[in-house]
Amino acid sequence: MGLVNLTSILILVIATGGGLVGYFFLRDGELPTLPDENWGLVSSQELLDGSIRNFAINISEQVLQDLKARLILEVKTFDERVEPSMAGTGFHYGINSKFLKNVLDHWLHKYDWRKREKVINKWPGFKTRISGLDIYFRHIKPTKETTPKKKVLPLLLLHGWPGSFVEHQKIIEFLVEGKNSDFRFELIIPSYPGFPFSEGSKKPGMGATDVSLILLKLMKRLGHEQFYVQGGDWGSIIGSNMATLFHENVLGLHMTMCHTFHPRSLFKFIVAHIFPTWLMDEDEVAQHSPLFYKWPIINMVRETGYMHLHATKPDTLGVALSNSPGGHAAYFLERYSWWTNQTWIDLEDGGINSAFDLDELLDNIMVYWVGKSITTSMRMYRETSNLLTSHYFAVERVAVKVPVSCINLAGEPYTQPKFSLVEKFPRLRYTKWKTGGHFNPLQIPDVVAKDVIEAINFMHKTYT
Repeated sequence: MGLVNLTSILILVIATGGGLVGYFFLRDGELPTLPDENWGLVSSQELLDGSIRNFAINISEQVLQDLKARLILEVKTFDERVEPSMAGTGFHYGINSKFLKNVLDHWLHKYDWRKREKVINKWPGFKTRISGLDIYFRHIKPTKETTPKKKVLPLLLLHGWPGSFVEHQKIIEFLVEGKNSDFRFELIIPSYPGFPFSEGSKKPGMGATDVSLILLKLMKRLGHEQFYVQGGDWGSIIGSNMATLFHENVLGLHMTMCHTFHPRSLFKFIVAHIFPTWLMDEDEVAQHSPLFYKWPIINMVRETGYMHLHATKPDTLGVALSNSPGGHAAYFLERYSWWTNQTWIDLEDGGINSAFDLDELLDNIMVYWVGKSITTSMRMYRETSNLLTSHYFAVERVAVKVPVSCINLAGEPYTQPKFSLVEKFPRLRYTKWKTGGHFNPLQIPDVVAKDVIEAINFMHKTYT
């Protein structure tokens, strides 16, 4: 009888302990208070400067000639300096040397920056000082001729890494025109602090939540107290932060990277990996489960080494990438393979030639190079993941009050199933698409634009 009582007590203690642990680790958190920092270390007078200045990209010939000289040397010495990829390895060991050699040859002999500069400058650019930093952004308003009897909604378009504001180049016209929509969109497309043409922080600590506050200030400066947000990669993370922190300002959020670190979402996601067929449909099992279809989680560990580098020693890596255009191109372009389609890792060109226009990819590489923003852009990983100073994980514990729409693209590696996401995003609209990957605004701009329009139509009619 004593043994039975002891066993009962132990079971009770374990159950109670497990319940308490579950309660404290899985419960919702509270919103942190973000400090309003002077990231540029400028004077108090400069902090008050709210002017907005026109800014057209016009890179000096000196910078372009320096780049050309580096490319000439790297192309000339490529075979003697670069170890060739092993036969049949595709992109398994990183970027394939044959593919990279062709890219550098194209960059040197065929790519025309002055021509591409005009394409990029098609959309008006501006700069303004926020929290001590000069922030570059595009601001595109629909013309009066295209907006009769249709309400214009402000939409903040957010980019990722190694993307930039140019990743939205092809989606702009779809959204400004607003076909099959009751609305037109006024687009605000910022470049984050430390990303191309935006000034980087002069002191440590600026993570994704801090960028969220800067972008809120930008929208208010442009006269928008309420607005919609769309983004992928960092854009999904920062957009989620904004929707959580500023739910009175953000009317709705659309994401193409459906992911969260909310503790209950992660718990459900882990359980789903143990019992995949119980909790996920066939498509979700194929996309998420480590027990089927070539162990996606093991592949994920292999493909996220870059993240550890960025989160620990971004400046060391930045020195190498900032001095070698070939190294810069190799590091960026490798992402466009596996992040778009995980089967392309076997291909010599990583599938990149079939999915993207090389000039458009070089546009993105160029704005990082001439904007001198490779190192500063990578620092955001370190600042956001710093458990001692970052507010990111505290914000992730808080459920989003505003409506959220997420499109799950077949080739997007960083995503979670709907049943997991609803813990962070209770008012979730969830759609799927059979093609497309991480860099979807470049790859399938029409599909993404259509989903954005449908999502905002739904949100606006249902929740406002």
